[in-house]
Amino acid sequence: MTQDTRTEALDASPRIFENDLLDRFSRVHHLTPVIIYTPIILGLLFYSLSLQGAGLVLLGLVIGYVAWTLTEYFGHRYLFHTVFPLPFGFGPRFQFLIHGVHHIYPSDPLRLVMPPLLSAPIMLIALTIIRLIFGATFAWPVFAGFMAGYVAYDCVHYWTHHGQPTSDLGKLVKRLHMLHHFRDAEKGFGVHAIWWDYVFGTAYQKGETPGTKAV
Repeated sequence: MTQDTRTEALDASPRIFENDLLDRFSRVHHLTPVIIYTPIILGLLFYSLSLQGAGLVLLGLVIGYVAWTLTEYFGHRYLFHTVFPLPFGFGPRFQFLIHGVHHIYPSDPLRLVMPPLLSAPIMLIALTIIRLIFGATFAWPVFAGFMAGYVAYDCVHYWTHHGQPTSDLGKLVKRLHMLHHFRDAEKGFGVHAIWWDYVFGTAYQKGETPGTKAV
């Protein structure tokens, strides 16, 4: 495969659904999460401040953000990279639709952030769990922090594929994600929350090759 052919393949936005409407909704502009969720986050913050003090709201934001980073890590590690034994052999297809297609076409600019059809159910499930754990009042700032973490994740994910970092931290985040795509997909599950890979032992080590451990 020539470099030009590989570039064309990486930039392509393939059709993954036979249904025209589903296929259309599988593609999304990278600013969609910002446009949809930022007003909700701000609304939740103002509402939370009307119910409790700024200190509690800030604490809720931090808890929610940390909860998202763990969701990002474990979701990427186990949900996106595990083929589930679903009925009728749908497991591989399910894994392909939610993440596999991204590894085949990693630079597809229209499938680098979650479409609302996927992110909205995740947010509703998260809200339900958060309300059960923290109660009706404190749940709102926690949920705002969780949602803010998600928006940060999607923005950073798009940027790692199409941005040109200038800071050392930015270069590190981009490099780690590129290693996940092009070196070893069984490591580097934190997209913007890169610290969890070091905590849970899935960080890249110098001199390590896929399938081996550093010595």
